[in-house]
Amino acid sequence: MTNKYVVVDVETTGNSYNRGSRIIQISAVVVKDSKIMEQYTSFVNPEMPIPAFIKDLTGITEEEVTNAPTFDEIAADLHSILEGAIFVAHNVKFDRSFVAGELKSAGFNNPIEKTLDTVELANILLPEANSYKLEELSDEMELEHLNPHQADSDALATAELLLMLLEKAKSLPATTLETLCKLSKSLNNNMFSFFESIKKEKAGQLEHLQDDLESFRGIILKKKRIPDQEVSLQVVNYPKNENEKISLLQNSIRDFEARNGQFEMMDTVYESLDTDIHSVIEAGTGIGKSLAYLLPSVYFSAARQEKVIISTYTIQLQHQLLDKEIEVLENALPFSFQTALLKGREHYINMLKFEQTLYELDSSYDETITKMKILIWLLYTKTGDRDELNLSSGGKLYWKRICNDGFFVEKQIDPWTCHDFYLYSKRLAENANLIITNHAMLVADLNSQVLPPCSHVIIDEAHHLEKAVRMKLGQQLEYNNVKYMLGKLGTSEKKKRFYKLDRCMAKSSSVPAFQTYLMDRAIADLDIETDDLFILLGQFVKFHRTNKSKSRRIKFRLTDNTKATAGWQRVLMCAERFLDFHKLISSGIQERLTLIKKNPPVLSAGELAFLEEMTGFYEDWLDLGQHVRQLLLPKESQDVIWLESDEKCTPNRTSVHCQPLNVNQFLSEKFFKENKSVVLTSASLTVNNTFKFFNKEIGIDSFDRIEKKIASPFPYEKMAKIFIPTDLPEINVTPMDEYVESIACHLIGTALAAEGRMLVLFTSHEMLRKTYELLSESNQLADYVLLAHGVSSGSRGRLVKSFQQFQKAILFGTSSFWEGIDIPGEDLSCLVVVRLPFSPIDEPVTAAKLESVETSGKNAFSAYSLPEAIIQFKQGFGRLIRKQSDRGVFFVFDQRIITSVYGKAFLRSIPPVKMETGSLEYLIPLVEDWLKKK
Repeated sequence: MTNKYVVVDVETTGNSYNRGSRIIQISAVVVKDSKIMEQYTSFVNPEMPIPAFIKDLTGITEEEVTNAPTFDEIAADLHSILEGAIFVAHNVKFDRSFVAGELKSAGFNNPIEKTLDTVELANILLPEANSYKLEELSDEMELEHLNPHQADSDALATAELLLMLLEKAKSLPATTLETLCKLSKSLNNNMFSFFESIKKEKAGQLEHLQDDLESFRGIILKKKRIPDQEVSLQVVNYPKNENEKISLLQNSIRDFEARNGQFEMMDTVYESLDTDIHSVIEAGTGIGKSLAYLLPSVYFSAARQEKVIISTYTIQLQHQLLDKEIEVLENALPFSFQTALLKGREHYINMLKFEQTLYELDSSYDETITKMKILIWLLYTKTGDRDELNLSSGGKLYWKRICNDGFFVEKQIDPWTCHDFYLYSKRLAENANLIITNHAMLVADLNSQVLPPCSHVIIDEAHHLEKAVRMKLGQQLEYNNVKYMLGKLGTSEKKKRFYKLDRCMAKSSSVPAFQTYLMDRAIADLDIETDDLFILLGQFVKFHRTNKSKSRRIKFRLTDNTKATAGWQRVLMCAERFLDFHKLISSGIQERLTLIKKNPPVLSAGELAFLEEMTGFYEDWLDLGQHVRQLLLPKESQDVIWLESDEKCTPNRTSVHCQPLNVNQFLSEKFFKENKSVVLTSASLTVNNTFKFFNKEIGIDSFDRIEKKIASPFPYEKMAKIFIPTDLPEINVTPMDEYVESIACHLIGTALAAEGRMLVLFTSHEMLRKTYELLSESNQLADYVLLAHGVSSGSRGRLVKSFQQFQKAILFGTSSFWEGIDIPGEDLSCLVVVRLPFSPIDEPVTAAKLESVETSGKNAFSAYSLPEAIIQFKQGFGRLIRKQSDRGVFFVFDQRIITSVYGKAFLRSIPPVKMETGSLEYLIPLVEDWLKKK
């Protein structure tokens, strides 16, 4: 019998029916036979005022509900609609609680017996969705959703989503459905019934797997194929003149515009690769630098039969290169080439471990959902890369169990060898002309060769290289991570790893089993020492802290003086006890694994998966001991070590961090010396028209190189204008709260003039939060949508998308918003820099660098602080103009840009544009006039 679904959405006065909140609008959509049959919608008089924030969120007014029926008056109709149906909602617990509560209050029995949550269902069936919020899913799936947060529109969008998910579920292979049914038995909301009914519906149908799918050991997954490496028989000549480049690209790029700067960069990159010389290229906004380095790289690779590595800082750009720029070149070039994306092995799923976890009977809710979504994902993933998945926090912990983190199992006895995603990605890379990776992977490869041999590298977003290297070479010690690892060893029968190791060992050796209880005791003792260690670290931070702010994490750098205190000596003694127990456990694991490797037994697939997991765990376990020694025990080092915590300095919020002070020598010896040609490019590399600061920071200053600064093709003087208010207080001598009030007042005036469409860049999250709160409370921007990073919910990408959806919106951002976001067109007309982006002098690495520069006899401000801030400032300015038709205003609220000696250096760093200074009252008409000319 066909299921009848009723998709329900309610708008309410609050979050809890039991606490007095009531329904103000309800909509029910009847779905049957894969069709929407009817929709019932009604406003509801809640017989109480509607809170202001609910009015703002939903757009529902008091007038609309005053004359509406009470719930009692519509209860009979709703009861009739719901009877015998499966109750469906997006976050079903919320809607069900209100409907059931209102029906009971009206004297009706509860007709809701079966429920289905489309959040949960989408989580399983749409594993790659960016978000599972209804509004965002509707956008991504292109479902009609005209009025978010109104019940009729929400219910209809949810019904459309349900139909789409039903069709997707019906298209699943029978084997996959069978496993989903088994896993879903432990879930709520009748998920088992949902998949079971679809399985029964398909039971009588003859099924043939799609040609691109295969079944292996009870799991259906996409077939893998290594592309043939076609050797071009024709001579591959790089198009050196402009007409050749235009002819090549204009037929494959829509609205192609010939840009001299792009052609100049292409020639520079090709020269660098072809003559085996390094190069540093600053390419202004609008150059089209991705294509400018990809095209010559492909020609060079095809002509010389050598690989080229392309390294980026962000995952987003890696995939953009593959999905967009590479596709353009494939259509444009007269010969074929191969491209591969390669990441660290922990990014890839280990199918042996995943297969064995499917048989576990006691998985948590998050683990079960993640297993189900991975089964769906395997039907179409070509990479097995976790970055394709939207994982919950619990899902990320589960991924640590099943990722490709160790190779204990000999590949010839691993049944999944031919389906191993990590080995597959390496094989693709071995056959590729271009290998796309990231800075972190590139650095890791310098110490352990994973990437195929290659001596020609392109570094995009090169201004991040120094930071990426520091982070990759750095270490950290976190309470939660240590506890997680101890939990992995476990003391319960279910997780007693040493007991399982002894069982495996007994199959391979006549050596008597070890005394597992001794290891259990060591684990318990180490668990206690972990608590003690992080309590002592927290107390140390609390005693020495100088920052009294309650809105940011505390960072405290360790110096020789602080290490000489009695408090630190107590930390050292505890760390030594920690390492004693850690060493005992390490020896136990190593001894067992060594015996098993010496005499490989015949093991079940489950035992093989366990050993694979333990091998990866053992590597991480050894790293933990190394981190404790290097971070806490006395040693001579140039590394910067610091403690982080919150205002309460609790153990689970306390961590220890370490990064090298400088990486220039490391890069010089390990990277630039070892490669024939490295091309470094970014939009922001020069300071005062020289690459001197950048070259020294990354260690390329002693090598022969090409240096090229290619200006943006945009006529900035016609597109942008700088405004600097002179009636703001001096930033360094004004109390925070007073300064924030002034900033807020100026932002109100600026926002009104620009009609929103404004990005405000801060250097301090505390100042951002206080400004946001002040503007929210003032009600002077009531018609504007205020979005603040770290305050408003959502990721950086989601906040940017929300910002673009509203005509009158203001987006507040800190460090990550100064670069890497792209808001072209009228969505962004006004950019405000609140403070010049100098790094805080108490930030541990910055403080250590400043001391080091001073010790060398140089002025730390001019030699380090100023150049670093200028590069960040250039990045910030680059957010305003993204394409030829853009036009906007650039506000700098920090008067130091015109009053200080160094201020002109900031202005010289950006393209020449007209500047206006004066009181805000004087500037506002000029802003309005400039923007009206758009």
